[in-house]
Amino acid sequence: METAATLNNSAVALTEANKPFEAIPLFREALNLEPENPLLWLNLGIAQQKTGEYAEAIESFMRSITIDNDISDAWNSMGLIYYELNEFVLAENCYHAALMCNNEDPKIWNNLGVLYFNTHSFEDARNCFEKTISIFPQFKDALINLRDTCRELGDFRAAAEFERVILNLDITNRT
Repeated sequence: METAATLNNSAVALTEANKPFEAIPLFREALNLEPENPLLWLNLGIAQQKTGEYAEAIESFMRSITIDNDISDAWNSMGLIYYELNEFVLAENCYHAALMCNNEDPKIWNNLGVLYFNTHSFEDARNCFEKTISIFPQFKDALINLRDTCRELGDFRAAAEFERVILNLDITNRT
């Protein structure tokens, strides 16, 4: 008999191999064994999100959070869904909830910055991207986002500096 952990591991591997439709039944089987496991609900939600089943994914993330409110990945993933659905206030609320759980996750700060950038709140976006690279200085997407935000703000000197950092990062990664 398979355990919830082995089913979860197999399903996560399938999700990562871009086979979320195959992963979902395994997550459900694992949840039959451990229905109060918040990580199983989180992982099911991630697979559902990849299939475009957003309502089901949000339901799974909410179940995960109901069991353990401190799962920042569930809040962050819901934020991504709401962002994609142009529900920016809900997305922002989810990102802030994620940051309450884990204030040092650069992905969350970057996602919040992207939301602010795309809603033309450039100063807020800049603050988020600066926080992102203070946590993870080589986060290329955040550096690009920060460069672009500086351009929008007319801070071309800072934009040029971030461009230099990005180019150096590319050179370093090639060697």
